Amino acid sequence: MTDGEFDDPAFIARLQAGDEAAYRKLVHRFHAAMVRVASGIIGSRAQAEEVVQDSWAAVFTAIARYERRTTLAAWLFTIVANRARTRIRAEGRFTGLPAGFGGSEDRAVPLSAFQPDGHWVDAPQLWEELDPEREYGGRQLWEHVQAAIERLPESQKAVIVLRDIEQRTPEETCEILGISEANHRVLLHRARVKVRNAIDALVAPKAGGAAPPRKGTLQRLWDWLDRPPFYKPRKSRPALA
Repeated sequence: MTDGEFDDPAFIARLQAGDEAAYRKLVHRFHAAMVRVASGIIGSRAQAEEVVQDSWAAVFTAIARYERRTTLAAWLFTIVANRARTRIRAEGRFTGLPAGFGGSEDRAVPLSAFQPDGHWVDAPQLWEELDPEREYGGRQLWEHVQAAIERLPESQKAVIVLRDIEQRTPEETCEILGISEANHRVLLHRARVKVRNAIDALVAPKAGGAAPPRKGTLQRLWDWLDRPPFYKPRKSRPALA
């Protein structure tokens, strides 16, 4: 099923009627994504799994009251994000946004990437139709990207998972995570740059060698990581995970 089909009134009716096959399809599609989002908020994969199990119980209880005011996916992610934050508060800790934006860590792009007049040395391009699994025959590069995402700080991981893997809109992402547009931009930008730097390290030339040309999928992957934080993604979700 495509993500749009999960919002079909007939499918929602099946869920609300307790159709087990419909529930299995829902869990199969969204369970792993919900774990990634919960892990991005709570900082622990094991605890994220527990949070998601609790969230599914809440979904099964509340689906009868679901009124389609938002997409089903956004509704699911909101439930899991709220429960992850509740878990954090119950334990007396908080994994969230940095207190300030000063310091070397906050310069996601090195000064060498800019000319003296402030323009890019190599201007980033907008992402259009990236589909790594379709265009890149092997999975080594994409698996490296996924590993780089897993190593991100929690708040950055939650944002990039929702925006770039799950294709949620900027507005949905801000609402699900309870963050402002400004924080969304900062976190997403930092996350994309760190992932891009990880790929740079993977394809960096050996000592004394020439850098490999960026063509096809690799170039589009760089373009994807350079697009503006509030770029509107296409409706169909790339097969990224």
